[in-house]
Amino acid sequence: MTDLQRVHSVDEAVRRLIQLYDNSCAIARAGDVEKHSQVLYPKIVVDVLEWRPIDRSEPFGYVDGKGRYSAVISKPHLLRSYLREQLTRLTENYPCEMYVGYSGRRIAPEYISGVDPDNRGELPRPTLDEVNDAIIDGEWEAFHGAEKPLFHFGPQRFDIACARIEHYTGIEVDTVQKYILFTNYAMHTTEFVKFGLRELTKEDSRYTALVLPSGETIHSNDAVLVDVDELMLTSRYQMPRFDLITAGGDGITMINIGVGPSNAKTITDCLAVLRPEAWIMIGHCAGLDGRMRIGDLILGNAYQRKDNILDSKVDPGNPIPAIPEVQRMLEASVLEVYGDENPLMRTGTVLSTDDRNWEWRTSQDLWQWLQHSTAVAVDMESCTLAANGYRYRIPYGTLLSVSDLPLHAVPKLPAGAQAFYSNSKEAHVMCAVRAVEQLAENPDRLRTRKLRRTLGEVPFR
Repeated sequence: MTDLQRVHSVDEAVRRLIQLYDNSCAIARAGDVEKHSQVLYPKIVVDVLEWRPIDRSEPFGYVDGKGRYSAVISKPHLLRSYLREQLTRLTENYPCEMYVGYSGRRIAPEYISGVDPDNRGELPRPTLDEVNDAIIDGEWEAFHGAEKPLFHFGPQRFDIACARIEHYTGIEVDTVQKYILFTNYAMHTTEFVKFGLRELTKEDSRYTALVLPSGETIHSNDAVLVDVDELMLTSRYQMPRFDLITAGGDGITMINIGVGPSNAKTITDCLAVLRPEAWIMIGHCAGLDGRMRIGDLILGNAYQRKDNILDSKVDPGNPIPAIPEVQRMLEASVLEVYGDENPLMRTGTVLSTDDRNWEWRTSQDLWQWLQHSTAVAVDMESCTLAANGYRYRIPYGTLLSVSDLPLHAVPKLPAGAQAFYSNSKEAHVMCAVRAVEQLAENPDRLRTRKLRRTLGEVPFR
């Protein structure tokens, strides 16, 4: 442990991680080739000196045995509050010693802002050799070395995820909030912006700023002067992102992820490294019950995976559990938003497919496809977002609105769809917003053991 120094408190450990990382970045920016060997990721080691039984309701911060647990960390300033909470829980549950120092792994200049990769000198090029989800997916080798994993991700995996968030959304990761809403529609993000501007004009608002996909930031003292119709809400980037910020980072991020399970997997693979508290899908679906009407709400409580996107990571035969804490809050928010005009809402199985034109089959084919299904609705993204939420240990939920009934002579056609969108978009967005606002008041409600597996778990959430 010649490169590691003992630290005596959680605050000191987190402060030291940030200091070492910042020092490495400063050396890289200075361009001194002779010092490039010092551009290293920081590392934290926690020696659990004694195993003992702890409160069995603890959702994380526990280990299966004493030993050495470690993590090489990138961009620790993004994880400051997360690291502080996780280390506090772990060190309060067991007698521990902590050490922090440089890891020996160099940082590629592409992952450091303000560094010209063309003047890289001896700094390494980005590589995918160490970019994987071996820890997340519980691979044997990841958990049976001399040091057991403390965190879910290696530093290169973390860095490339942050780079891709910026690539797909157009803005840097620093303002991503802890509660994330996904949609397929620009109309939903527009309604979200309207809500954000209204909130920023309130004296007692919990929100301090709104970041748009263009990178423009609207602060609370500017919001009253802003006309939403004059804002540039479109983006040349694939997944426009809107961050409604709070001082503690527990605000709301909304992302228009586009259509399809591949997009849903792409963005959640990346966002997972930031350890959000929850993500929720608000979208539209095809209703399968002839008693349904356009505008009915579906609160997904089971997921039939026909999207074929995560089968190699989470076997389709493994059930993806609903998260009751999210379910209850979404249900309560629907009652709050709609009041006496509450639409018919039902819980049920959502079937997700990778075929947008799934209903273009013969009646016999559809009969056979759905004959033994328990699904009440079909969409394209919900199952992927739920499966990846389960896989990455991030609470998830789905609130869908029935936009067509293709098995009952009500296909989605332009005129009817636009009328439905106009009448439902604001209320649909506000149901999800109110739900995550309530969850943010007491995030411990989301700290569920339902996302922890029997094998292959790390101490951190």
